[in-house]
Amino acid sequence: MHLTADRRGKIEKEHSIQDRLLEILYGCKAGRMLVRPLISPGVSRLGAAYLDSRASTFFIPLFIHHHSIPMEDYELVSYRSFNDFFKRKLAEGARSVSMEQEIFVSPCDSRLSVYKIDDACAFSVKHTTYTVQSLLKNRKLAERFSGGFAWVFRLCVDDYHRYIYTDDGVVSRHYRIPGVFHTVNPAANETYPIYKENTREYCLLKSLHFGTLLLMEVGAMFVGRIENRPGECTVRRGEEKGNFAFGGSTVIVLTQKGQVVPDGDILRYSKSGIETKVKLGEHIGIKRKKRERGPEIGANDII
Repeated sequence: MHLTADRRGKIEKEHSIQDRLLEILYGCKAGRMLVRPLISPGVSRLGAAYLDSRASTFFIPLFIHHHSIPMEDYELVSYRSFNDFFKRKLAEGARSVSMEQEIFVSPCDSRLSVYKIDDACAFSVKHTTYTVQSLLKNRKLAERFSGGFAWVFRLCVDDYHRYIYTDDGVVSRHYRIPGVFHTVNPAANETYPIYKENTREYCLLKSLHFGTLLLMEVGAMFVGRIENRPGECTVRRGEEKGNFAFGGSTVIVLTQKGQVVPDGDILRYSKSGIETKVKLGEHIGIKRKKRERGPEIGANDII
């Protein structure tokens, strides 16, 4: 179950089918034993192949009805597969991206939590607890963001699954971290309640207005795929960065110390364990006026 709040302050409980399924699977030894083959590469490839097939279009109207998806927000097209539908594009004008230089915007539709990055900073992504160092598997890079913020954007299956660059700048190539399996021994699961770390990709954006940003995508359980556009180029705020194939997924942004101040409501809710519903391009923070500049990050710093 998740507590979420909209920008008007309305707080509600969310307990999706996806959440209940994960709680069942990960809540007991038998469920954890079942998960391992389900998330194996072979099963994932088989599931992805089916969701890319025309036969999977059968599920599209059922999915739209069950999740009450406002299809007027999306392009009016004929979908070739369920994944084609899942990666659907917004209709023109369905979202607006704030272009004010001082404004820090959301890269996607999601539920957002913000965490101050310090030695005690730990957060949950897809039922796995991370620190910034364990998330990146790179101590030197993690230290560059000490004192900044980790912005965790949790996408549900009914959300728009394309995401954008949050500012103009120069982007590095993408770095991939494969998923990792811990033991299924029940004793070990007292330390690792969830024994899978999801596959994730990240790049660095040397932005025009907010210092260097780390942009990460975390793939979903089962058949989730990260489909990023090529990096190592100049990008613009609002430009599409990539999309996820089927599965709830997560986007993470790390900002450096003294660069960005999260909006007050998002900070308050995050401290109380409440996620804030945000839309792609929406105002979620502001450039710090008197900022302490952190060291710049170059592509060679993470090799």
